[in-house]
Amino acid sequence: MDIKDLHKEEIDRLILLYISGDIDRESLALLRKWSEASADNALYVRDSLEIWFSAGAAGDKTSVARKEEAFRRFKARIAKEDAAGRAKRRFAMPASKWICRVAAAVLILLLPLAGYWGGMKKVEDNFSDIMVEAPMGARTKLYLPDGTLVWLNAGSRIVYSQGFGVSDRSLEMEGEGYFEVAKNEELPFEIKTKELNLRVLGTKFNFRNYADDEEAVVNLIEGRVRLRNELVVSGDLYMQPNERAVLTKHTGALVKSEVNVSNSTLWTRDELYFDEVLLKDIAKQLSRSFDVEIEVADSLQNRRFYGSFKIVGNSIDEILNTISSTGRMKYKCEGDRYVVY
Repeated sequence: MDIKDLHKEEIDRLILLYISGDIDRESLALLRKWSEASADNALYVRDSLEIWFSAGAAGDKTSVARKEEAFRRFKARIAKEDAAGRAKRRFAMPASKWICRVAAAVLILLLPLAGYWGGMKKVEDNFSDIMVEAPMGARTKLYLPDGTLVWLNAGSRIVYSQGFGVSDRSLEMEGEGYFEVAKNEELPFEIKTKELNLRVLGTKFNFRNYADDEEAVVNLIEGRVRLRNELVVSGDLYMQPNERAVLTKHTGALVKSEVNVSNSTLWTRDELYFDEVLLKDIAKQLSRSFDVEIEVADSLQNRRFYGSFKIVGNSIDEILNTISSTGRMKYKCEGDRYVVY
């Protein structure tokens, strides 16, 4: 089909197929070719995708599965935005969404306009970045455009291109996330962090790498994972199901072992689970989950603990009291912070 014969309604349908993950190669190539034809076309695709993302519709399998209803709502929203004037829109979340600590993610759309006026650039060069963040004291669930399910733990964030799934499936992460990756043999799924990179085709795993943690940890539930150590020069490490890989950041040592990895995802069900975790890292997890400040004495920094706790129905005092009942630590509250000694 010649792109000159394409009407906006057909373009909208192609965009809907892309968002739902059902677009075939021929249709994707057609959409890309149309977008590259002019700066106005590229801006139209960008704005249409932004409307979907800002509405939280991307990757929503429940709504997208009902194509005609989804298409009708999409067209209505496009018309509403056109009537209001797209150039005057402000890309911001309502204040109520920003203060919701339990039900929703904080989603920030970074949409610089300059790149869209370059004319005949490739579509993937023009896609902006999307950052999804789970604030302290909250967890969030989302679907990426390729259908991958993601849970983000408190204080975590991911950044990915608005064109995620077009030419690659690469994202950056800080914090902890549980992923059920949609299989795509042509486009490997990759997570990039400062210390450790992870690459898969289709699998389930939990990846924790907060910037202030001493260790980065990967627990593989299904599939196969390749890890690349960014701290020291070494060969790639491959993981099988029911294996855990731990990277010690101050030495660069990356070691894997066989464990019961199912416990690593309990946090997605509001349960904390510590399996010989450093006390200083436990304190950080508790700080993120309950949004409180916890200071650990130097003498206890490297002490490890085991245990599990429900977040809902328990207070930070009840959890610290349970840990202190082991006789290996004490705690006290000083103003608006807790001190473990």
